[in-house]
Amino acid sequence: MNESGLTMSARYEITRKYAARYAKASKKAKGELLDEVIAVTGWSRDNARRRLTRAGKAPPPARGRTRGDPGPTRQRSCKYSYDARKVLQKIWAISGGQCGKYLVVSMRLFIEVLEAHGELVVGVDRYSEVVREELLSMSPATIDRYLKPVKDAGRLTGVSTTKPSPLLRSSIKVRKAGDEVEAAPGFFEGDTVAHCGPTLKGEFARTLNLTDVTTGWTFTTSIRNNASRHIIAGLNRAIDALPIPIYGIDFDNGSEFINYDVVQWATDLELYFTRSRPYKKNDQATIESKNNTVVRKYAFYWRYNTRVALGLLNRLWVNVNDLMNYFTPTIKPVGWTTDSVGRPENPV
Repeated sequence: MNESGLTMSARYEITRKYAARYAKASKKAKGELLDEVIAVTGWSRDNARRRLTRAGKAPPPARGRTRGDPGPTRQRSCKYSYDARKVLQKIWAISGGQCGKYLVVSMRLFIEVLEAHGELVVGVDRYSEVVREELLSMSPATIDRYLKPVKDAGRLTGVSTTKPSPLLRSSIKVRKAGDEVEAAPGFFEGDTVAHCGPTLKGEFARTLNLTDVTTGWTFTTSIRNNASRHIIAGLNRAIDALPIPIYGIDFDNGSEFINYDVVQWATDLELYFTRSRPYKKNDQATIESKNNTVVRKYAFYWRYNTRVALGLLNRLWVNVNDLMNYFTPTIKPVGWTTDSVGRPENPV
């Protein structure tokens, strides 16, 4: 009910009663009708005028129904078969949970690889040539719609462990969101993710993640804790494993990176060393997205605090790195358009 005490159905009936007369009335008569509606409903004059005008332009109701009655909701029929939707879920899980825009690009590659390794066999587990053609013809929106019930399974949240370090801060160049980097690969953003579970007490593993800003190439490895010697050991692993020579690296303001040991390591290797602004995650948008889509997606928000768990994580990252770098498409904006008044629109 509104302030005048009228229910929604009563307001609808009043609008329907006056709408036809209002549409055909003269200017003077319309004013009188508006006075009547305002007196009954308590609406403002503009609101009453708008409702009557809209009701008068509405199409007539279908036979057997009154205006405003939506009728029974019809379930949208599925364009693709049940078998195709089940196989889609399998491919999506193997892909690491790629969204529709990624999966529509990598679908053919995954199908070919899975067929070659016997994971998809025609005539087995709902897979067929027809299902194959259905999968290849799906749009990104269709893929996301069919996968939504699976994606909506329980979601966990984590705890932030970044602590700003005042040490050396003023001597390290600040890199802001939008600052240009060289077009050639080799400039990486880095961050760590804590595997602490629901509590920060005690020692727990950290995962070090590096991502090339230009190509999106990702390297992930886990370390015992955030001590500088473990951070440097992880960074050296990255240098040995990456196919791209590193010429520069950008970190946040965490004390695990902004310390004399890590700065000296970068100096010895003649690396361009920068940091982001405090509390400005957009400065490190490339790596911040990987923290969720790589680390949290595959290691979850669980607590890892034993040597065995650390070893399992590093065995996992070998496969995840291959999946991300060889089987996952990369989307990267190359510019922005503006509207008539100069406001930024969608990236291109």
